[in-house]
Amino acid sequence: MALDDHIERILWTENEISIRVSELASQISIDFKEFPSPVVVVGVATGAFLFLADLAKKIKLPIVVDLIRVESYGSGTESSGSPKISSDVKVDIRGKHVIVVEDIVDTGNTLCCVISHMQSKGALSVSVCAFLDKPARQKSHFELVGEGKFYRGFECPDYFVVGYGMDFAELYRNLPYVGILKPELYQ
Repeated sequence: MALDDHIERILWTENEISIRVSELASQISIDFKEFPSPVVVVGVATGAFLFLADLAKKIKLPIVVDLIRVESYGSGTESSGSPKISSDVKVDIRGKHVIVVEDIVDTGNTLCCVISHMQSKGALSVSVCAFLDKPARQKSHFELVGEGKFYRGFECPDYFVVGYGMDFAELYRNLPYVGILKPELYQ
């Protein structure tokens, strides 16, 4: 059975994603052009890796790219509610403007953890660029730091989605689109 057979419905195609990522990168390039460079772009691994790569290629400013790993899901479909940083950024972010790049804002717990961590490391501002935002599931309200801004790719309906870096049990990240995983595959 092919991976595509596991998808109930495609929400965003590869082309729609590409267009939206270009729009986000353009807005970030405009918003940060007057800020001291370089801006530090921190991807939340592993889910944001494709989004981070595509976004970084299209930002027209000097940027430093790094990754942070936060564990909160394991192999399930529900967040544990207690995210833990398992691998920190390597670059010094003290006094820098940071953009956290996230695949999906679900409960908001991971973003609260990462933003707080960036602030504790001395970031001058912390912005968030989330590929998907799922407001129906948010339990934690995150606060941006300094002159931080929030960028959202798409508002996601309350479905379990995979593709474009997002997974179920580490599978489906390589799909070039975002789709709804058939419930019988994870229930």
